[in-house]
Amino acid sequence: MNKLHHSLSTTLFGQHMVSQHVLPALVAHLKSNSPSRKSLVMSFHGTPGTGKSFVADQIAEALYLEGTKSKFFHKYFGRADFAHPARVHEYKERINKEVRESIRDCPRSLFIFDEVDKMPIGVFDTLTSLVDYAGNGGDIDYTKAIFIFLSNTAGIRISDHLADLMKKGTRRENTRLSDFEEMLTKSAYNMHGGLQKTHMIDAHVIDHYIPFLALEKTHVVQCVKAEFKRWDIDPKPDAVNNVVNSAVIYDPKHSMFATSGCKTIEKKVAIVANERRT
Repeated sequence: MNKLHHSLSTTLFGQHMVSQHVLPALVAHLKSNSPSRKSLVMSFHGTPGTGKSFVADQIAEALYLEGTKSKFFHKYFGRADFAHPARVHEYKERINKEVRESIRDCPRSLFIFDEVDKMPIGVFDTLTSLVDYAGNGGDIDYTKAIFIFLSNTAGIRISDHLADLMKKGTRRENTRLSDFEEMLTKSAYNMHGGLQKTHMIDAHVIDHYIPFLALEKTHVVQCVKAEFKRWDIDPKPDAVNNVVNSAVIYDPKHSMFATSGCKTIEKKVAIVANERRT
């Protein structure tokens, strides 16, 4: 996990709870002498561009020699893979089959379900028994696998609550998981999407609900600088500011959070980088 720690410490900004909770959860689960009796299950929540998918992919890069190209890394997208509510029974069978087959081949398999809020209700019902403590039986060991759910669900609520805490004098870096966890559990269960009223929440098999906080301008600036570094460019302040100003739109309610986070930064920096090389 040293590779993941270094990667996130240099490329992920404004998400102190990821370092505080996601990394330790992974380290504890992946230890060879871990007495874990179930799969590790985490649910990432936040507005677009806050780093949910980025962190999930970085976990895959740290786990496997072939990273996200490993055959033991599985990523599903709500709008692409589970687009039709009428086919939810078919989707449940597909998930059940593919999870069983992958874990049979590699107990350390990683499953990422992105855009959970775009998936039909009930799609994960058959998954509950596999990731719960009851999943130990049979000839397949599910206890070493990792499941991560990514969702925009509660993103606005996270932003509102963060803004309230900051207005009351709490520094962003001092906010705690306990400030958000109950809200995330209730939102995941009640708001439309693949986790709505799912047995997974009823059975308490989701180990960690992680809020990805809305980003402020200072975090977007850090994203821009990191992206220029990836191009091996040491940018002047004007170049950074130009990218930030062209990319950042602030939410009208709080006027402090970037509505798209760092989501559009990569392509805007690419334009500047290519102009410098021509």
